[in-house]
Amino acid sequence: MTGDEKHGPAATSTLDVVWVLYDRVLRVSAEGVEAPERDRFLLSKGHGPMAYYAVLAAKGFFPESLLAGFGGYDSPLGHHPDRVLVPGVEISSGSLGHGLPLAVGSALGLRARGLSGAAVWVLIGDAELDEGSDHEAIAYAGAVGLERLHAVVVDNASASHGRPGGIAARFEAAGWSTATVDGRDHQALYEAYTAPHPGRPHVVVARVEAKV
Repeated sequence: MTGDEKHGPAATSTLDVVWVLYDRVLRVSAEGVEAPERDRFLLSKGHGPMAYYAVLAAKGFFPESLLAGFGGYDSPLGHHPDRVLVPGVEISSGSLGHGLPLAVGSALGLRARGLSGAAVWVLIGDAELDEGSDHEAIAYAGAVGLERLHAVVVDNASASHGRPGGIAARFEAAGWSTATVDGRDHQALYEAYTAPHPGRPHVVVARVEAKV
């Protein structure tokens, strides 16, 4: 990790979650980054993209040699991912509370185009749930039954405002399918990712060690 980066925990908390998605679940490849039927992965937690970059490089989206320049003046790998500069990146992100609304819009757009095979995945941090825009997106997605929409909430105990019943309860109240698992257990993540949820969006809450 190079450059003047202050968000190491934001990356290390997401590494297992992102790896299992790209290695075992997502239907997307370096050769098909513009394929209409590809799955979409949106990193809303864009202020800690180092793990995301490492996984993209491991999967051949760009040369691994670029990783050493992370955060450098001439590097495409900035402290927030840029969809124009980094192959495979679907959205430029980092400002909290934007990724889930964008994922809802993406799922609606795919539905309108008849691309029923494409899934939309968005990774958000538990602290992002302090943002009102996320709750509007949660409520709307549940109400219209966006079953091709999937969210992964990485819970490292960063949120300022909790809720009785935990994070999953927020989504359950809005009609989502939910699963809460150990965010370091690859098999548990895979099983939660692939659980059937007909007619409903799905969220996986991945619990990891608390941020210090």
